[in-house]
Amino acid sequence: MSVLIIAEHEHGVLKSDTAKVVSATQKLGKAITVLVAGLNVSDVAAAASKIEGVSNVIVADNAAFEHQLAENLADLVVELAGDYSHIFAAATTTGKNFMPRVAALLDKVQISDIIDVIDENTFKRPIYAGNAIATVQSNEDKHIVTVRSSAFDAAGEQTAAAVSSIGAVKENTLSSFVSQQETESERPELTAANVIISGGRGMQNGENFALLNGIADKLGAAIGASRAAVDAGFVPNDMQVGQTGKIVAPQLYIAVGISGAIQHLAGMKDSKVIVAINKDPDAPIFQVADYGLVADLFDVLPELEASL
Repeated sequence: MSVLIIAEHEHGVLKSDTAKVVSATQKLGKAITVLVAGLNVSDVAAAASKIEGVSNVIVADNAAFEHQLAENLADLVVELAGDYSHIFAAATTTGKNFMPRVAALLDKVQISDIIDVIDENTFKRPIYAGNAIATVQSNEDKHIVTVRSSAFDAAGEQTAAAVSSIGAVKENTLSSFVSQQETESERPELTAANVIISGGRGMQNGENFALLNGIADKLGAAIGASRAAVDAGFVPNDMQVGQTGKIVAPQLYIAVGISGAIQHLAGMKDSKVIVAINKDPDAPIFQVADYGLVADLFDVLPELEASL
């Protein structure tokens, strides 16, 4: 049997998480089908068909899926589930919303937030805020799995695979879309950025986060924050990086005034290069940093911006 991956997309654009989930499932050696559910998603389906390793794409283009409501999406996946031994989705806000419902409706155990695929029944996932890695083997005949996409590189490109559509869908009326509030920014999204500069409690207040703007502009970086900075009200919670925020793995992560609490490290320690700026030489952040600068951030940041 083959693998079904539910595509991650937003505003008519396929997100890189989907290609990373495809990369994870390629280790199974099975045919891969991608499900694209939404409204007016032909461009998303075309992009999904060009991900290396994808055998075919199924499109459910219906108003019922416009806002990715968990009830509607889960019912669709369950309807299609009979043809697949594995159902995968990214462990994003959307994936965490509908996949547990899929597992419950199918009466299967879900394996969440995996970072490696050993074989078709065995997966690795972090536990204890990433301080230990559990190897989990499932005896289910159908596996419901969410993937920590930051743990995988995106699959490459190929000649477009076949794309097919499925018909009308019965809309689940248990919930309905009311409204959505989005933060608008010209900066890259945190989970997709190649460079991130984050501030912590050491920034002292929200106004001082402006010191990061010039550096971020010159590096094309997203701006993040530690939980301490968010809890103190310095910045909004959509900027939080960490176990209870966003899990990131950019090419470059710059931690400014962040001590390195376990929950923050769990969200960024897979970054390719980590730079830490902190005046406390004993800060835990230096244990994971590739480059560390023991200095006052209020002296360093203006110099760094000027040097750039």
